[in-house]
Amino acid sequence: MATATYTPGDPAETTPAFKRRFMIRLVIVLVGGMFLDGHILGIVGPMADTIAIELQISPLWEGLIAAAALFGILVGSPLGGWAGDKFGRKPLFMMDIALFSIASFMQFFVDSPGLLLVVRLLMGIAIGAEYSVGWPMLSEFAPAHLRGRLLGATYIAWYSGFMFAYLQGYLMDKYTDLSWQFILGTSTFLAVALLLGRLGLPESPRWLWSVNRREEAHTLATRYMGSDTFADVEHEDVRKGSFSMLFSRAHWRATLFVSGFWFCAVAPYFAIATFADSVLKAYGLGGGLAGGVGLSAVALAGVILTVMLVDKLGRRVLTVPGQWLCTGVLAIIGLWAGAPPAAILVLFLLFSFVNASYTTLTGIYPGEVFPTEIRGIGTGFAAAFSRLGAGAGTFLLPVAVESLGLGASMLIGAAVAFLGAALSQWLAPETKGKSLTESAASFSH
Repeated sequence: MATATYTPGDPAETTPAFKRRFMIRLVIVLVGGMFLDGHILGIVGPMADTIAIELQISPLWEGLIAAAALFGILVGSPLGGWAGDKFGRKPLFMMDIALFSIASFMQFFVDSPGLLLVVRLLMGIAIGAEYSVGWPMLSEFAPAHLRGRLLGATYIAWYSGFMFAYLQGYLMDKYTDLSWQFILGTSTFLAVALLLGRLGLPESPRWLWSVNRREEAHTLATRYMGSDTFADVEHEDVRKGSFSMLFSRAHWRATLFVSGFWFCAVAPYFAIATFADSVLKAYGLGGGLAGGVGLSAVALAGVILTVMLVDKLGRRVLTVPGQWLCTGVLAIIGLWAGAPPAAILVLFLLFSFVNASYTTLTGIYPGEVFPTEIRGIGTGFAAAFSRLGAGAGTFLLPVAVESLGLGASMLIGAAVAFLGAALSQWLAPETKGKSLTESAASFSH
């Protein structure tokens, strides 16, 4: 496989300024991918009623369409992770955004619920591959003292994309004559821009080293990475990764923690945030633009605070306590029959803020606790497992509310949050300031 090289006689392309520009570019194209993920998930909520009326679909179909992208991520994440570990980060980084662009463009021409389901499933597959290659790639280039903030910044983009899409969908649906197909398809414009922005990006030197292509690794590291960052790479053994290694004696704890923590963090949030308008109205609140955007806005604030603190306070302190708090908040909402709407709103806002805060760590831990040879498939498996929870929550919430009621549905969410808190209390590691080699080794026994 061809890999970019550099000319040793060109000192301008090895300077710290050049490396900073490259890192900024890499962060931008990764952040854009996460923004797209938040966008395609957030825009469904305010458009759900319009789509349901025009396509004449049942609540079952409504839930399937809302969850389609999540189930696509379930498929795309492990496949992308396997391919990224086997063939390299760079090819997948281009292929996933190309697939997303094509599938997103198809939304302009959707005329049936089945076709909409398939298109959004394809978009989810592309996003799943983005998870399993984007985070590993960034973690492998980023210096240890900035790694938490840079990885966490992708979650700022995700929540921003979700909030922007909710706002965009609500305003375009209510105040314009644009079709719902066009509104959904607006993600195409950013996707094409990101595709162009990724042209010419290099392969990960850490991945090249892991497959014994050491000369190419040295060449690209000299051009794009700081000497301290690549010095850590040279301490890694060259090993061939496999899916079964995720469940080996050395790595099962990392697999269990990252997958379970991620699942329990996102399942309640996706269910509540996707149908924020309906949930808030059911509790006697206004819903609509203020409610949906409000939940997303406080979530975004929680992510920003975590990104600011994660490389100072560490990972574990920002992971464990918040999950216990969210367990209690959802339990109170579920049990407090006849609570004043204002109190319910405060509780929902508190849940969104705290949940988003610790969910930020789901974008940091996978790149740190898995070694290079299984970093892609480990991240992909965890992302797939998490989206199984997110997809199930999004799909089942309308059905659960209809059959069990909102109170019982919130108690189910509290039970899921409790499982995540207990798992993190047991296994969540502290990886602040450690090199990737150290953080992966310290979590393996």
